[in-house]
Amino acid sequence: MSENPQVVTILEHIEARERELAYQARQFRARIEELTALLGEIDAESENLRITRKILLTLPVPSHATEPEHPDNPDHPAYQQILTALTDAGRPMRARDLCQALDLPILAKNTEGIRAKLKRLVSRGILINPKPACSPAPTPEDHLPPATSAPSFALVPAGCSGFVTGM
Repeated sequence: MSENPQVVTILEHIEARERELAYQARQFRARIEELTALLGEIDAESENLRITRKILLTLPVPSHATEPEHPDNPDHPAYQQILTALTDAGRPMRARDLCQALDLPILAKNTEGIRAKLKRLVSRGILINPKPACSPAPTPEDHLPPATSAPSFALVPAGCSGFVTGM
């Protein structure tokens, strides 16, 4: 080594700077490895999303027959009251029974009004009529007295397709 004190000071400064740069290089390499791993994760997720999009675009569009039906509930309060009364009863009810449940006088105009609303709810698929008044083939149960042979209506269970039996 040189005996010159200025050269020794410069060499010490160079060595200190080399150590400092080596330390920074190790830190940057570690950070690069960390960022490379993160970039790999992001690339993998992006690839998964691309594959998912590709698969979804190749799926056939379901026909209307396979889509579940979501009946449109009418907004009028009378329909809501009828549906609430049927839900609370938990059983099929006749128009007369609904008039009683709704505290309406048992008059022809009230029962016919309720019956019309029930038929509208049946036509929308919200209610079912488990025992229609005009059945093509009468069963022994159909020979009941007139007061109990009136049509009764029941709520359609969620996800049910068709009529509910055993009511």
